[in-house]
Amino acid sequence: MARLLEAIQSGLPLTPRPFAELGERVGLSEGEVVDTVSRWVREGLIKRFGVVVRHRPLGYRANAMVVWDVPDDRVGDIGRRMSAHEFVTLCYRRPRRGEDWPYNLFCMIHGRDRHSVNAQIELLAEACGLTDTPRAVLFSARCFKQRGARYLAAAPSGDARSGRMRPA
Repeated sequence: MARLLEAIQSGLPLTPRPFAELGERVGLSEGEVVDTVSRWVREGLIKRFGVVVRHRPLGYRANAMVVWDVPDDRVGDIGRRMSAHEFVTLCYRRPRRGEDWPYNLFCMIHGRDRHSVNAQIELLAEACGLTDTPRAVLFSARCFKQRGARYLAAAPSGDARSGRMRPA
């Protein structure tokens, strides 16, 4: 079943019957794939299926990681409130790192340009009662890589799509 999980991490094929195609790749029937994935959802191994959108080709050229210095006793509440905003794509609590890095709440915001991202940051600050809270806005300068998370790695010389070893 590790081969199935590995194949799913690479994304669902954009075909009329994606689970049948996944089954072909890993030697299972479509029904076995559906049953296994359903069980993994019930067990909490898979929380949801999502899409990784390549936002730059769609015209979203600005993105910023906004870091906030939120009182520790308010991080949970503020994090939930931030996460409710559609334009917030990630929101995490992280440990502070001394006086030079006092920030403990991180969120990512994407927009077509810096002006729209800054406007969303101000809206978020007002909605969450953070207008006077210290923060830093870190706009991306260059994208080196973007993909969904992978939790099982393919064997170094293996081919996750076929489940067979590639020739050396």
